[in-house]
Amino acid sequence: MLVSATGGFPRNPRMKLKVMSKHEEIAESLTRDILTGQYRVGERLPSERDLSTRFDANRGAVREAMKKLEQLGIADIQPGGARVAPVNEASLDVIGHLLALGGYPDRDLVDQIMVVLNSLVQTAVVSAVRRADDDGLEHLRGLLRPIWANKLQGEAYFEAQTNMFEGIMTASGNLPVQLIARSLLAQFRPQMTALKDFMDPQSTTHAELARKVDQAIGSRDLDTLTASFNDLSKFHRERMQRTFDAFEAAQQPASLEVSAS
Repeated sequence: MLVSATGGFPRNPRMKLKVMSKHEEIAESLTRDILTGQYRVGERLPSERDLSTRFDANRGAVREAMKKLEQLGIADIQPGGARVAPVNEASLDVIGHLLALGGYPDRDLVDQIMVVLNSLVQTAVVSAVRRADDDGLEHLRGLLRPIWANKLQGEAYFEAQTNMFEGIMTASGNLPVQLIARSLLAQFRPQMTALKDFMDPQSTTHAELARKVDQAIGSRDLDTLTASFNDLSKFHRERMQRTFDAFEAAQQPASLEVSAS
């Protein structure tokens, strides 16, 4: 995979604590209730009057909150009230809310997102190679080479990977792929910070896989590029599963201690 699950952390600015407005508070609470199944698909949501009482809010704030749910695609607002819509008909922006539901992201959802991201980046890199002249091809290789040739670690590795991702997306000329991939990553990266310290160090296997992708780009061998990219994607997905294993193992002593007390 050319985009690691935790890639790009250095680009994320430090987030300042934000005080939610009343309508944001209502929308966040209802979104969580819907996504955790407290309201079933097709079920009517509480009335404006009930929500105003529950959240000590005016009707205007409630209406703004319901608009946010409608924009997210998880509520269908009709004259008679709002009903819960199926999550699989929601907008792409629901991904960030799903990732934030638990104490840490759901591993199956993370794997699904990684599959989609890899498909998008693979499409982009193939398109970029097809479009590139010799100078453009060398530029692409220059973005990829530091990841395997310089044995980068930690922050330097993630910075190089982010530069490579953005370069490939720009070179692809595929606007839908760019928009979808960036939207997913913008929701994905901030939710992965809990797992960052449990990820395996970069390995010689990873470097070799990245080198093969680089060579395939250089030779414009699209079949080998696709195969090498798939191998790299498989490596990253397996590494993410090991990361989850390590993270969950680290939580067990604390859980056992709480149970014992």
